[in-house]
Formats: sequence, C-alpha cells, structure tokens
Amino acid sequence: MTGVQTCALPISLPHIRRFWGRTVVIKYGGAAMAAQDLRDLFAQDIALMKFVGMHPVVVHGGGPQIKAVMDKLGIETEMKDGMRVTTPETLEVVEMVLGGPVNSGIVQLINRHGAKAVGLTGKDGSLIEARKYVGDDPKNSVDYGMVGEVEHVHPEVIEALSGKFVPVIAPLGVGKDGHSYNINADLAAGSIASALKAAKLILLTDVEGVQSADGQLIHSLAADEAKKMVANGSIAAGMLPKIQCCLSALEKGVGKTHIIDGRVEHSVLLEVFTDEGIGTEIINETP
Repeated sequence: MTGVQTCALPISLPHIRRFWGRTVVIKYGGAAMAAQDLRDLFAQDIALMKFVGMHPVVVHGGGPQIKAVMDKLGIETEMKDGMRVTTPETLEVVEMVLGGPVNSGIVQLINRHGAKAVGLTGKDGSLIEARKYVGDDPKNSVDYGMVGEVEHVHPEVIEALSGKFVPVIAPLGVGKDGHSYNINADLAAGSIASALKAAKLILLTDVEGVQSADGQLIHSLAADEAKKMVANGSIAAGMLPKIQCCLSALEKGVGKTHIIDGRVEHSVLLEVFTDEGIGTEIINETP
C-alpha cells in the first residue's frame, strides 16, 4: 500500500452544505498519479464531490509519463532551473502524452466511479491563452523553449460543462502567435481557479505541506505570514512556486488554497470534508 495513512470516507453534512454548488479546482500529480491504488481513490473522491453537488475541476500534470516516452524515443531531457526545456520535438511528445493517455486515463477512472468526466486541454475553447516564459529576471533571460506562462484564462468552456460534467484539463496553452505552449500544472490550476473564482484551490504534492522551522506541519497559514516566510527563506526550493501560486490565487478571488499530501488515501476528501484537514491551508485571514 503506497498511502501514508488510511481512512474511512469522511462525510460531513455541514461541509456538504457549505460547498454545494461551489467550484473546487484540484491540481493532480505526483505519487497520487503514479500508484494505481491512489489513482482509483482519487477518482472516487472526485466522483463523490460531484455526487454531493460540488463542481470539481481537475488540472493534471504528467512529468514522469512524459519522461518515460521521451526515454523510449531516445529524446534527451534538458533541464534548466528545475524546468524541462521544451523544444518543438519535445512539445510533440508533451501534447501527445498529456492530451492523450494521461488525460483519457483520468477521465476513464472518474467515469468508472459513476461521475461524468470530459477531457480537455488548455487549447480547447481557447481556455488558456499563453505567452512564452522568459524567466523571472528579464535582464538575465533563459530560453526554455516552448514553455509558456498563462496570460489569460477564458473559462467559458469549463462553465458550460461543469454543471453536468467533471472537466479534466491538460496544462497546454496557445499563444496569440498560434504556437502551443507547455505550462506548469500548478500555475495552470491557479490561473483557472482564479478565473472561476473557485471556493478552493487544492494542490496535491508528495510532502505533508508547509513545515515550520522545527519540522512541524503548519496546518493553517495566513497569506501575510506566508509572504514573510518566503522573504526570510523559510519557504524555498520546490515549495516556493506552490506558495506563490496559492498567494496569487488568493489575491485574485479564490476563497482558500491548500497544499496537501497526495500520498494519503482520500486526501482530497479529508481536506474538504473535515475541519482539521490534512495539509496546509493558505488563507487571507489570520488562522
């Protein structure tokens, strides 16, 4: 069993009432996508959310799957600053994998548990309008190839579908120049959540959440305190872009943001349907 802990399905009537009819955007990736048992439990979570009247929207990654196909094709993976350089050749693989077997596999699992999911990429309905990513320092730009950043989200296609269906979205975008772009799934999920004014943005990771200086999990973190931790270096490395994604989403109208451990069985339900949750929530008000 790959889950860090086990649990019974949590059902909380007050939470169901609170989030009935509300949109929750979930970024799905990491171990939760890699292990078959966790994939199945994640699909159950999403189906149950739909059954009780919520509107889950799934945005997925697929880095390991992309790398596996590239290795089979003999295409070398070049990394810069922890980011995959996306050449035109690499982009063909990214589009094929994310928009193909990864996306359809998630859709199939959710459908198998009784909900109706539909697969999309950010290119469908001009959902994600993107531009070439040039790095955070324009004076010292690095060429990452066809890596994009979100310029604008046109959520009409999601709004048209989410009443009856669960949108499952691959993080690809299209630029005004007509070129396709590979977009970080966390950033795509945050931008989509912002455009939808979602009640929650949930990022699944392979760690418990944000930790204090003594290594303890921080269950609730005010946005102002998170900014201080970024400034003093307490939040860095792989957690930094996730925190920045959450802070941006809060500033743009998302109700609450959460960084949770996708290795935990039913992690999404535990975060949504229990008072204590399992990871770190980042919120505007003081916890």
